[in-house]
Amino acid sequence: MAILQENKYGKSGVRLVKVIRNGAVHRVREWTVRVLLEGDFETAHTAGDNSKILPTDTMKNTVYSRAKESKAESMEEFAHELIDFLLRRNAQVSAAEVHIEQVMWKRLTIDGDLHPHSFMRGSDELQTTTIRRAKNGDQSLVSGLYNMIVLKTTKSAFEGYIKDDLTTLKEAADRLFETSVTASWLYRGNVTDYEAKRTNIRESMLRTFATHDSKSVQQTLFAMAEGALAAVPELLEITLTMPNIHNIPVDLKVFGQENANEVFMPISDPSGYIHARVTRD
Repeated sequence: MAILQENKYGKSGVRLVKVIRNGAVHRVREWTVRVLLEGDFETAHTAGDNSKILPTDTMKNTVYSRAKESKAESMEEFAHELIDFLLRRNAQVSAAEVHIEQVMWKRLTIDGDLHPHSFMRGSDELQTTTIRRAKNGDQSLVSGLYNMIVLKTTKSAFEGYIKDDLTTLKEAADRLFETSVTASWLYRGNVTDYEAKRTNIRESMLRTFATHDSKSVQQTLFAMAEGALAAVPELLEITLTMPNIHNIPVDLKVFGQENANEVFMPISDPSGYIHARVTRD
């Protein structure tokens, strides 16, 4: 006999662009939304009874309809609004989860001035949030970012590591440091102005990356996490993943040339993989 232990369902990949028009100055939000519902759906699985199933197409329409009415200034606020709406209208739903990924659009600078209504994609970086709330009040909120690619051309070294009979890597006192930062974080207490908190966390990590005299990816990762915790008192913990994307100096001696740390061959794979979760003491 089979027993259904857990189930959830929903709609993913709901793409949404919203323009906030404040006179001549406009703002753009591009989100990809996933909605998941948990609840009394057992008979849909075991008996083909769809009487308690909210169609996933309706969830898609809900995203667009609520976006029209929403005054949210952040992904987190919009996710809360969606969850409120879905829980209020569906007695069979015990919990709802909303995950949002946000594309980064930057305002164009024309003749030295920010243009009021023209934008350019900044990078492939995504801003993220995942919020789950149950009707009994249990809630989790995890925000973060994905694929923030950064590179520094000096102030990075890797020396003093274990060397055995399988080690071929040469020590580097000055090397390129490239990584794709993925971060997720938890807040403590009540949080207001999620966008400002996100900006402070992100800018703190970028500042640390740029200015830190790195002895390893591990050391810089910890320093970036430490800086974020210092910059945002509401931050409870932060988890960072930072692959070491290798750029190998090209041997130009065969051409009678010296390579003074100027010409490199990027290597996408394999790469180092550095991961850590850092909390307040």
